Amino acid sequence: MKASQISSALHALFAARQPLFIWGGPGIGKSAIVRQFAAEQGVALRDVRALLLDPVDLRGLPFLGTDGRSKWATPEFLPQEGSGVLFLDELNAAPAMVQASCYQLVLDRKLGEYVLPEGWAIVAAGNRDSDRAVTTRMPSPLRNRFLHLEFEVDLQDWSEWAIQNGIRPEVVAFLRFRPELLSAFDRDAHAFPSPRSWEFVSRILAAGTEATLEHELFAGAVGSGAATEFSAFVRMFRELPNIDAILLNPLQEPVPESAAAQYAIASALARRASETNFDRVCVYLNRMPTEFRVLCVRDATLREPLIRHTPAYTRWAIENHHVLV
Repeated sequence: MKASQISSALHALFAARQPLFIWGGPGIGKSAIVRQFAAEQGVALRDVRALLLDPVDLRGLPFLGTDGRSKWATPEFLPQEGSGVLFLDELNAAPAMVQASCYQLVLDRKLGEYVLPEGWAIVAAGNRDSDRAVTTRMPSPLRNRFLHLEFEVDLQDWSEWAIQNGIRPEVVAFLRFRPELLSAFDRDAHAFPSPRSWEFVSRILAAGTEATLEHELFAGAVGSGAATEFSAFVRMFRELPNIDAILLNPLQEPVPESAAAQYAIASALARRASETNFDRVCVYLNRMPTEFRVLCVRDATLREPLIRHTPAYTRWAIENHHVLV
């Protein structure tokens, strides 16, 4: 399932308080989608890294009560009130005894004397055994306590998230040109392309790193092969017609011929589009192939929804109604 479908499933399962396990490769955004869901719902998120726990950490430590009987001190990370998501991240990477400690918590919403508040739902996530990441095979009784969903990377879903979260237009444009490099897990490499590592690349670009260091830093994030292609794309991106010049003279500035450059210019225009300049953006876009016109307008309105209320957008939508979905 792609990210938007996982998000819809989270909304339904949260209401039902059904425990969910999200499976997927390293770095594709399993944790991020749970954080985003909690933020959208306006509820708390308790992110518990199961890999770092010992069995006693879940049950808590015994102490002597005032009645002379031993009791258990509930761990601070287990919620006591309100509503939220108890997120057991990397659950299947935890030792077998830690996983066994979760049996009662996941199914009965209890752990000894502790009871999970009614407003809380349990979500877990982990890498697949086939990814050769750090995993411990989950016992059948624990697996049977969850509803299981496979999370697969989808370029359109990721692009929408990237635009709304300030990922650099160079990265978005490159991955639309080379979509197979959004997630290319290499179990034997130190660095490989993934949504998480492309976010690292975006931060490197935003930091204004020296040109002589850029390629090595890109390679340290996404691997040498992807970094070589991306470095070449960035050089081309920087040689494109100036966006300010395009907005001043949309009929005069040249339109690039290569597909890579057209992806780049469409993404750059979408990032700069606003209510005040969208009419000039449309003038330039009308000189480009249809797919890039649609790509730019969709990205621009996703980042700045008020553009949809401009006369220029209305005219564009009428003229291009046959290609809008």
